[in-house]
Amino acid sequence: VFTRPSTIIFSRLSQSYCFFCPSLLHACVRSDHLLNPAPIVTAKGIHRIPMASEPTKVATGDDVQTISKEKDAGLAHVPSRPEDDKLGITPDGGEPTEEEMQTLRRVPDKIPLNIYTIAFIELCERFSYYGTTAVFTNFIQQPLPPNSSTGASGDINHGQAGALGLGQRTAFSLTTFNSFWQYTMPLFGAYVADSILGRYRTICTALLVDIIGHVLFIICGLPPVIKNPNGSLAAFCLGVILVGVGTGGFKPNVNPLIVEQLDLEKMVVRTLPTGERVIVDPATTASRVYHYFYLFINIGALLGQLAMVYCEHYVGFWLSFTLPTILLCLCPLVMLWGRRRYRRVPPQPSTLGKSFKLFWLANKGRWSLNPVKTWKQLHDGTFWENVKPSKFDDATRPKWMDFNDACELYQKKKKKRSGYQC
Repeated sequence: VFTRPSTIIFSRLSQSYCFFCPSLLHACVRSDHLLNPAPIVTAKGIHRIPMASEPTKVATGDDVQTISKEKDAGLAHVPSRPEDDKLGITPDGGEPTEEEMQTLRRVPDKIPLNIYTIAFIELCERFSYYGTTAVFTNFIQQPLPPNSSTGASGDINHGQAGALGLGQRTAFSLTTFNSFWQYTMPLFGAYVADSILGRYRTICTALLVDIIGHVLFIICGLPPVIKNPNGSLAAFCLGVILVGVGTGGFKPNVNPLIVEQLDLEKMVVRTLPTGERVIVDPATTASRVYHYFYLFINIGALLGQLAMVYCEHYVGFWLSFTLPTILLCLCPLVMLWGRRRYRRVPPQPSTLGKSFKLFWLANKGRWSLNPVKTWKQLHDGTFWENVKPSKFDDATRPKWMDFNDACELYQKKKKKRSGYQC
């Protein structure tokens, strides 16, 4: 006669050979279930069916753990909600216990439609950016091909598309400035979104500026304008500046906007339609969301670079600049659709400006013509201590110092000074 410990040992041994003989593991699990059937729920508690070799007894902690596992496997009786508390099983929507954290599978939550629409906006924006920048070098460096007014060569294997013919150094200078500008402006775009406009309004404004910049690219690529290299170059440079401003307001805010659309903020236990109990994990959900998000980014960038190169060779630069602009014009329409649907966080006062003011105040009076004296005054251990808000009274405290250095002190003075922030 198999007892429960021997059955468990036999089951674990059979798991080592389940790759070669899956039916052995299945037979073992079924035998364990037959020898230890489902519990009977009565008014007095949960009891197991008495076997010939053991007396009737109340389920212990080990038995409850086994019942939970059998319940997940679909072998045991599934108790109703009142009995879940007796078994120590978290109801749907509750936070998982330590045991459930170790045993239940973690799955992502359902991705809402709002996130897919934001990812589509990112796809269009990356298509427009990489589609236009892919033809920058040829547009600036190479001259117009013979018998061409659009810059198209007509032969991608032997011909060379070009427009302004300003040489390699000019092309390298302008493309390098474009990269510098694109990576610098997000610092200002993030500040404006956090402290002034908010993410949604900043993205909408940035998209409009970006579209204007792309329209200037179309203008500089038109055949009548290409004939005047100086005018075309002026429109091109102005377009680079405006597109950089638009990208600076868009890129640092679209990622946080996606996070704000996620509903789940903590892990909860749910039961799948198959009966399996799982933990819905916000971290796993965010991971899946950003996998899809960067998939959209890469699709847009890849299609933009491949398609626009063929457009410049066979049609002209005006088409290489027009198609990305058309796709970019879809973004404000999607943002307008989500105006009432997106979860929007209002802007909050930024601490960046106050941080610089506090740093300047801490340096005040510590610099001297004597470098040794300067070093000692900067490293005397009171650099930040002397500029704590608690060191100032009402007469000497700067107007911008509307915060406190201790939460306890803030709570005591909260009724007296509503301007303090903890």
